[in-house]
Amino acid sequence: MSRSAFISEIIEKAKANQRTIVLPEGADDRVTEAANMIAAEGIAKVIVLGGEDTVAKVGKAVTVVNPETSEKLDDYVQEFYELRKARGMTLEKAKEILQSEVNYFGMMMVQCGDADGLVSGAAHSTADTVRPALQIIKGARKGGMVSSLFFMVCEGTPYIFSDSGLVENPNADQLAQIAVQSAQTALQFSMPAKVAMLSYSTKGSACNPLVDKVVEATATAKQILADDFSGLDIELDGEFQLDAAIVPSVAASKAPGSGVAGQARVLIFPDLNAGNIGYKLVQRLGGAEAYGPILQGLNKPVNDLSRGCSSEDIVGVAAITALQSL
Repeated sequence: MSRSAFISEIIEKAKANQRTIVLPEGADDRVTEAANMIAAEGIAKVIVLGGEDTVAKVGKAVTVVNPETSEKLDDYVQEFYELRKARGMTLEKAKEILQSEVNYFGMMMVQCGDADGLVSGAAHSTADTVRPALQIIKGARKGGMVSSLFFMVCEGTPYIFSDSGLVENPNADQLAQIAVQSAQTALQFSMPAKVAMLSYSTKGSACNPLVDKVVEATATAKQILADDFSGLDIELDGEFQLDAAIVPSVAASKAPGSGVAGQARVLIFPDLNAGNIGYKLVQRLGGAEAYGPILQGLNKPVNDLSRGCSSEDIVGVAAITALQSL
């Protein structure tokens, strides 16, 4: 698949900034292929975790670090112990984890400033990527949400789908926070921050507790934006059915007068079932490019991958991660 203008522009920006990205899953051929592509194109400085088998699969421009023998291991062990000792961590356990679990070692590289961001998930579950991120990198705001999104490029037009990878059944307040985070991400990546809160109802066409949650989340998100982000170019509205959110002719009849209806580029799904099914439908049947899950709300950029990802997907997420670290 040829690259869209959206991801090509992100890659060019990443090239200009030369961040260091760690890919922990060096045992996966897709990861080593992606590392070679990232290095060959000059997208970022790339570190892959692995042993001699990994070294044999990558070019000289790719740095390979073996967690079992790294010269930084003792420093990382000490730092990891300090971060987790209140939770019962010992130095011996810290060393065992960092030598055996590549995501933990990679997170320590980011935490200690030896890498600017991390991309994992080609061979690990989302939980196996997010858990060490929460333990080591931690949330950017105490008590705040960590959520996820996918950048979906549909016939050349980028959209944000959120949350499609992490938060299973957000309540109204959490859904509002996800919407605000996603709007900020849209601005960070030069996308229109027109945010639609999705439901099976449009502006009261159905009455049900499922709809009520989205209605309440819409009101809460609007208040957060008014109180804390009034100077930003963000528009948010809902509740909308998908066609009312993205099809102007449908919006004209179902939600006349809305500044978001028919023009939405940030789509907020009511739960993970809807979000995950939605992105996979658009990717697999619609042929869209899908990059993510991209995590929001962490102190430093850590991003997940679908286990069905391609090496090209990994390259795209690595470039996105590089820009998040700026």
